[in-house]
Amino acid sequence: MIYKTFQDLKLSGLGLGMMRLPVLNGNDGTIDETAAAGLIDYAYQNGVNYFDTAWGYHNGNSELVAGKYLSKYPRESYYLASKFPGYDLSNMGKVEEIFEKQLEKCQTNYFDFYLFHNVYEGNVDEYLDEKYGILNYLLKQKADGRIRHLGFSAHGDLEVIQRFLDAYGQHMEFCQLQINYMDWHFQNAQKKVELLQKAGIPIWVMEPLRGGKLATASDKMAAAMKTMRPDETVPAMAFRFLQSIPGVTMILSGMSDMEQLKANLATFETDAPLSEAEFDTLVKCSDEEVKKAGLPCTACHYCTSHCPKELPIPELIALYNEHKISGGGFIAPMAVGKMPKEKRPASCIGCRGCEQVCPQQIKISEMMKEFSSMIGM
Repeated sequence: MIYKTFQDLKLSGLGLGMMRLPVLNGNDGTIDETAAAGLIDYAYQNGVNYFDTAWGYHNGNSELVAGKYLSKYPRESYYLASKFPGYDLSNMGKVEEIFEKQLEKCQTNYFDFYLFHNVYEGNVDEYLDEKYGILNYLLKQKADGRIRHLGFSAHGDLEVIQRFLDAYGQHMEFCQLQINYMDWHFQNAQKKVELLQKAGIPIWVMEPLRGGKLATASDKMAAAMKTMRPDETVPAMAFRFLQSIPGVTMILSGMSDMEQLKANLATFETDAPLSEAEFDTLVKCSDEEVKKAGLPCTACHYCTSHCPKELPIPELIALYNEHKISGGGFIAPMAVGKMPKEKRPASCIGCRGCEQVCPQQIKISEMMKEFSSMIGM
């Protein structure tokens, strides 16, 4: 196992994300504890010392499993991370109640790492609202030794992350982002990374394989990878990509079975970053595949001047592409849900005025109907 330096700590290069533990009968809320315990034990015994859980993972059961199976090891021998669940606005006034319960569930007296969970457009106002006292409470826990390191995770756009940093950046020791070669341009990960690098904030990576999507590759992409590094697997190349980014300190992977865990452990026996040419080739191939899979909107905004409902059409197309290419997920519904109801895809009246001026000849009205059906808005 390779290790990365964070302040005075040595963190395993690979961390065990506990959002995708094995489950029974396909029920995300029912963890297969026997299998999960085996994964936790094997990871720990093979050098993984960072374990990441959260209040909402597996319907609240991830923290319970983390506490049950990590507590048999000396507490100082591993690092435990959890998060305040501000993705649910009803939790904003409950920071003390939730934090105390998390300690109890995880059978610990402190968290090594604690995060503001999922800073994005829909909750940044509340996270920054002093009336909830979230930052002050968490800083008090840090002063009392019950939080060792404070950070945040983010799925928001660049402006949201900048706003959060402007307000709380002096207190943030690390930031967890969705980064992979597919999202380098598609989700603007490159610009987000550059923002954190400029701020001097270490980077934690989530979704390195994009929920398993990057565990396989198209024939063209696989061939390019094989040409560059004949001995590397497709998933390994995704991890090598991340090892190439300055500032990346922790790479989390939600491994659901022993085969995945063993393969990833083998990859993290070495730190083997890509060359600049290899890095650029991977991004270029991915960008080409994303472009083919999505609608070719260039955000020229001709359409918006011809929409009687004044819908943010380019923004909605970008979110449609995200949802379509990702095979679902929460990012697009989360972003659309923050929009006023009259600006959502369901508000399209199918007049096709936008289509008459679209240089790319996109069938926007059909996209709106499909998108609305997919996300129910």
